[in-house]
Amino acid sequence: MDPVAFRAVVVVVLAGVGSIESRLSRADRRMARVERELDLVLDHLDLREDDPRLDEVSGLVRAGKRIEAIKAYREATGAGLKEARDAVDRMAA
Repeated sequence: MDPVAFRAVVVVVLAGVGSIESRLSRADRRMARVERELDLVLDHLDLREDDPRLDEVSGLVRAGKRIEAIKAYREATGAGLKEARDAVDRMAA
């Protein structure tokens, strides 16, 4: 393959990847906003269920053991890494 054509293909692929990452980032921000709003509604309606497994997570957050708290949150809820990290960050705030 011609080096110029190869570079052009690489540029197009990288631009496509950048576009996808941008869309995912916007979707993540929208999802986080919706989750915060839902949390507010649930708190307002007093519809929270206390999960004893999350008490352990809260204890780890208070102890400053963020990584352990994220792991415990993931085990307790089945959440992904980003979701667990965001939840632990909200608990720490």
